[in-house]
Amino acid sequence: MSSYIKLIIFILVLLLISAAILFIDSSVDNMNELMPVISENIVNGDKDYNDAVNLVNDKNYAEAMKKATSAGNNYNSSLSKLNILKDKFTPDVNLVHKQYINNTINEVELKLLAVENLKEAIGCFQIEYNYTGTNYGYEANTYMDQSLEYRDARDSLVTQNPNMFKQNFII
Repeated sequence: MSSYIKLIIFILVLLLISAAILFIDSSVDNMNELMPVISENIVNGDKDYNDAVNLVNDKNYAEAMKKATSAGNNYNSSLSKLNILKDKFTPDVNLVHKQYINNTINEVELKLLAVENLKEAIGCFQIEYNYTGTNYGYEANTYMDQSLEYRDARDSLVTQNPNMFKQNFII
């Protein structure tokens, strides 16, 4: 094979490697891009959930249901994006980031269970099945309390590893 052909092959290989590097997004870059949106959805979901609880306490069940539904939509949006991140983990993702994402997923899943129970409670209160509604409300509170354990674990990871998290990465 002539040196001219070898040079062409070498240049083509370099071009292919360069193109591959440009088109491959690292998981950490994906996390840094999506975490602000995920964070905003969780914060909005928490606000809507708390608003829904206050509306239930005020016996404004129609508005409470709207807020609970909005909370669920926000949490579902976050969970969807978190699962996309988890599915795209590459070797550049370290154990701390994996734990952070897994804790956040567990937190959001519990919040979704809380929303579903809150919606059931609202439905019961609307038809004056107060005992059953109270039980669903209790379950909603239990799920929300459990979600706080995962939030605290997530926050602990950030506190213990501040150099591994950009400010916009943190929820």
